[in-house]
Amino acid sequence: MRQLLAAAQGVARAGLWFGGALILLSACLIGVDVTIRKLFAISVGGADEIAGYALAIGTSWALAAALLDRAHIRIDSVYMLLPSRLRVALDFVGLALFIGFFALVGWHGIGVLQQSWVSGSRSQSELETPLILPQAIWLIGLGTFVVIGVILLLAAIGHLFAGDRAGAGRLIGTRSAQEEVDEEMRAAAARKAAEGR
Repeated sequence: MRQLLAAAQGVARAGLWFGGALILLSACLIGVDVTIRKLFAISVGGADEIAGYALAIGTSWALAAALLDRAHIRIDSVYMLLPSRLRVALDFVGLALFIGFFALVGWHGIGVLQQSWVSGSRSQSELETPLILPQAIWLIGLGTFVVIGVILLLAAIGHLFAGDRAGAGRLIGTRSAQEEVDEEMRAAAARKAAEGR
């Protein structure tokens, strides 16, 4: 399971870089479009459409990395006051619902993708983008997230059956304040070491 989780981490990290690059490129395109419009009163055309695709695709591909890094936002005011057994149970329920929600979104996305394929749908802009392209890339990102979420859930269940409730919590629970501080300290040390080279 550890190797599977490591592979999932690699796929999620690649998806995060892919999604981030798409969003960065779309921001550059919008910047160029705004500048050209201001200076020459012409437009690149379709920059907003491409940015919309990039945002949707980038988000779907980044979900898995955020899940594995436990970076999704949680409201945990009461959570931290609960006994550890209840916290772990809530973590499992929350993760299962989270995965289930995106699996449902993906299921409906498959129907939309099929309809776009059958009808040959294109965007209603000057680009006339075949909608199957951004929809397929978005859907693959969602599917990747769901598969990685299931792997994470199974790994956490494995920890639980091994009697390692703390290990399950480290996989799927909310990060503690100490974990946040430790991560910031590691990042600061890495930056300092990089500057010293």
